Amino acid sequence: MRYILHIDMDAFYAAIEQRDRPELRGKPVLVGGSPEGRGVVSTASYEARPFGCHSAMPMAQALRLCPQAIVLPGRMERYIEVSRQIAAIFEEFTPLVEPLSIDEAFLDVGGSTRLFGPPVEIARELKARIHKGTHLTASVGVAPNKFLAKLASDLQKPDGLVVVPPDGVQGFLDPLPIARLWGAGKVTQRRFTELGVATFGDARRLSARQLRAHFGEVGEHFYQLLRGIDDRPVVPDREARSISHEHTFAVDCDDLEYLRAVLLDQMEHVVGRLRRHKLTARTVTLKIRRPDFKTITRRTTLAGPLDQTDTLWEAAAELFDAWAATPHPVRLLGVGVAQLAPRGGQQLTLFDQAESERRQRLDQIVDQIRERFGADSIKRGACPHEARDEPDTPSEGRP
Repeated sequence: MRYILHIDMDAFYAAIEQRDRPELRGKPVLVGGSPEGRGVVSTASYEARPFGCHSAMPMAQALRLCPQAIVLPGRMERYIEVSRQIAAIFEEFTPLVEPLSIDEAFLDVGGSTRLFGPPVEIARELKARIHKGTHLTASVGVAPNKFLAKLASDLQKPDGLVVVPPDGVQGFLDPLPIARLWGAGKVTQRRFTELGVATFGDARRLSARQLRAHFGEVGEHFYQLLRGIDDRPVVPDREARSISHEHTFAVDCDDLEYLRAVLLDQMEHVVGRLRRHKLTARTVTLKIRRPDFKTITRRTTLAGPLDQTDTLWEAAAELFDAWAATPHPVRLLGVGVAQLAPRGGQQLTLFDQAESERRQRLDQIVDQIRERFGADSIKRGACPHEARDEPDTPSEGRP
C-alpha cells in the first residue's frame, strides 16, 4: 500500500515574519511589493485573509480591503533557510521526498511505518517536529495517492491534518465542490455548471465519453481524478529526469516585473536542489499557462551541463524576455531543468573553463557562507542579463 503525505506550510512567508517579529503576531501581514508601485502580494497572513486579501493580488488593492495591514518586503534568503530546515525534518522520516515548492512537498512513507507507526502517526509526529524546530505550523494530507493527499491538506488550514482512508475515497471526494478538481478553472467550472454539476459526486455520474465530448482530451483526466485515481509516484530529486518549480496564481497575473521576480526565486530554488544532489543540467524550460489553460513551453539547451545559478538564470531570463515581447495574463508560471547528469566530466574550452570555474567558486562560497552563518548573511546581486532590465530601479518583490 502506498501512503502519501502532502505537507503544505501555512502562510509560509507571513508566518516567518510573525515568528521573527513577535509584535506582528495576531495582526494582518502582507508580504510582497510596495503599494506605491506595482507591487503584488506574495503571501497574506491568516489575519488578513478574512478581508479578501490573497496572494498575487495587487498590494494597493489588498490595502484597500484591509487598510490596517502591515506590508513587509520579502526576505527570500530567510525563507529558503527555513525551507531547508523543514526539508531536513522530512528526510528524518523517508528518503522519498519530492519538493513541489519552497513550502510544500510530497512524502511517500509506505516504507517507514515499521519504524514510525501508521501514516497518521507519522503525520502527527512530523507536524510536531516542524513546530518544535521552526515554531511554524504545517497542514498535512494523508492519502493513498498524490491527488488525494494534496486535496486533503488544503481542507482544514491552518495547522490541519486530514486523512483519506483507502476505503473512503469516494466518501471523501463526492461532497467536494467541483472547483477543487485539478485543472477546473473558471471556464471549466462554468461548463460544469451548464451540465448541472456542482460537486465531484455530480460529475462522477458523467461517463468518460461524455467528459471527453465536453472537455476534450482533458476529460479522460477528469474521469480518473473524479474517482480518486492517480498513479504518479513520489520522485525524489536525485531520481528525477528533471527538476522544476511551478506556481499557480490565485488571480491571473500580468505584472511582468513581479513575474520575473517569481521566476528568479524559482530558479534559485531549482539550482539549489541541483547542487544539493550533486547534479548538473543542460536544458532549461520555461512554462507559462494562460487563463484559458493554454500552456506555452519554451526551452533552450546549453553548451554543456551546469549547476551554476547565474548561467541557468540567464538562460531562463532570455526565454522569459522573449515571451514578454507579446505578454498576456498568466495563471501558472514555472521553470525547470532537464538532461540531468552527475556533476563533473564537462569538456570546456580554456576560456569557458576559466569562467565556469569562477562561477562555480562563487556558488560554492555563497553556499558555504549561508550554511555557516544563515541565509541572510549574503545575497545574490542582479545577474548580468537581469541588470539590463531597468538598472536604476530595483524590481518590487525581487528576492
